[in-house]
Amino acid sequence: MPLQRGFSLTTGTAFIVLIALIFGLALNGLLQLQALGTQMRTVVEHHNRKIDLITQTQVAAHIRTDSLFRMALADDPFERDTYFMEFNHAGFLVVSGRNALRQTGFTPDEQRSFDAQTRLVNDIQTAQHRVIDLLNAERSTEARRVLVLEAIPIQEAFNRQLADMRNLYQQANLSAQKQAQQTYQHAFLFTLAFGIAAIALALLIAWYTLWKARLRSQLIREQMVGLERSHAALHEEATHDPLTGLANRRLFFDRLQQAVRHAHRYGGKVGILYVDLDRFKDINDRHGHHVGDAVLTEVAKRLTSSIRDSDSVARLGGDEFVVLLEEVQGRQDCIAAAHKVEQALNADTNFYGLDVKIAASIGQALYPDDGADEDTLIRAADAAMYRVKSGCESEGQRRLPFQ
Repeated sequence: MPLQRGFSLTTGTAFIVLIALIFGLALNGLLQLQALGTQMRTVVEHHNRKIDLITQTQVAAHIRTDSLFRMALADDPFERDTYFMEFNHAGFLVVSGRNALRQTGFTPDEQRSFDAQTRLVNDIQTAQHRVIDLLNAERSTEARRVLVLEAIPIQEAFNRQLADMRNLYQQANLSAQKQAQQTYQHAFLFTLAFGIAAIALALLIAWYTLWKARLRSQLIREQMVGLERSHAALHEEATHDPLTGLANRRLFFDRLQQAVRHAHRYGGKVGILYVDLDRFKDINDRHGHHVGDAVLTEVAKRLTSSIRDSDSVARLGGDEFVVLLEEVQGRQDCIAAAHKVEQALNADTNFYGLDVKIAASIGQALYPDDGADEDTLIRAADAAMYRVKSGCESEGQRRLPFQ
């Protein structure tokens, strides 16, 4: 009997130790999984919220500068008022985005970066208000000079700071992901060690915990795939026009800059066609914006199909498109390309049962004949387009075959 009682006491003690090991194993697994879930919520919710707000602010700042640029180019006071409303609305979005970003909370480094952005925002507003005051005073030339030399460079500096802040949060995401992976590894090893010590029942608990951990790992992988898709969608939205799928102004300027650098290095030429649709406002007013959107989409398809694979098309906004012609031999190549574009646009088109005629004014510029940098080339092509549209083109322009 004493031996049996001693055996029972030993067995009971071992059983209690086993239960304690199982309890410790379960408690540790729950705490580690909870910590892992908290870390992933930080990645998915907090950091991505900041990235979304930064992207919203950057897009709104682009729209604000673009509206001001169009105000400087517009001669019609009603058209200028429309751009001014877009300018004010974009300003409201910039302020809203920055206020929402501030409310999410900052680290000391983030606060310093945000304060530096605030100073740039003040400088941008000062420069932009100067441009508006000059436009109101009918001093358009001086307004454009202030816009190009002061407002736009400050805006670009502000955009770079936003991009740096977005990169900071993306790095924070990566750091949180690594920490989550380490937490998962520690939980797994601890569970495995206790499972061996607790023999059969502990192994069962270890298997259960591993199964739960695999589910959590699968959830993490799915969330990572979602993050990658979200990043790809944000990049697509930032560089492409949502209606036509063409490159937007930002991506076009990047491509033009690369093409000019390549041509400068190897002694080549680069052509630009500035395409502005004629009477597009009448189409919108007469048939509705859904027909206008269909026209813009069709124009994008025809422009893309009428150029070489090495060339590219972008939508600058509204009914304005631009074609980048790389490695051209001279101005005759630009003229030939413009002729093909006009032929493609002049084809019969039917939208929603309506016979809509598409026509455009096309201005062309050639690097390095018409300008040595991107801004000069764009202005030259834009000016040529306006001469064509107003009927004030030069004798050389008037003889072009696509007029």
